[in-house]
Amino acid sequence: MKRGPQRSVNTETVLDAALELLDAGALTMRALAARLGLTPGALYTYFPDRAAIVTALADRLLGQADLDLLEHGSGSPAERIVAFALNLREVLMRHPAAVPAILGAAFNGPVALRVGESLLGALPDPRAAYTVMVYVLGSIALEAAETGSPVAPEAERIAARRAAFAVDPAAFPRTHAAADAIAAYVSTEQFRWGLERVLSAL
Repeated sequence: MKRGPQRSVNTETVLDAALELLDAGALTMRALAARLGLTPGALYTYFPDRAAIVTALADRLLGQADLDLLEHGSGSPAERIVAFALNLREVLMRHPAAVPAILGAAFNGPVALRVGESLLGALPDPRAAYTVMVYVLGSIALEAAETGSPVAPEAERIAARRAAFAVDPAAFPRTHAAADAIAAYVSTEQFRWGLERVLSAL
């Protein structure tokens, strides 16, 4: 690839290219440098390593979720948490291949800290806030793990899960009977159902 002028590259350009590579499952420092027209050494003037890039991307994606839903939305604290979590799920599921790396990042950027602060405003017990984040991020990770890119409409993904789901009803009668519900594990309805029950227990 022909190298462009280095002055055309900035931190946001680096993150744009990094997200494209994460979406393709191919983010390395060498691949990122090549995409940007930089030498690998020059790339380190922007970020010290891949982990720092992924952490910055995690913060950027968190910033695309509407935090106002959590901080100033209508309804009870639980309702505000559900609204924000649904919006965050929508944002992250635009990049399913990137989700494993993003969710493995250190959530210590400025946006992540603000989200955490806002969540503690709705759930003052930090153990409760942590439990909610484990449910939200874990559910998104499981959904992203079986989602292709581009992401198919939810109804199509549920139908494909149902069509592919086959167990011996004699050996697994309960699982067989629950097949429709299991197929819908990736649905918005299931995500909300689980989160509301976690919140009600807290």
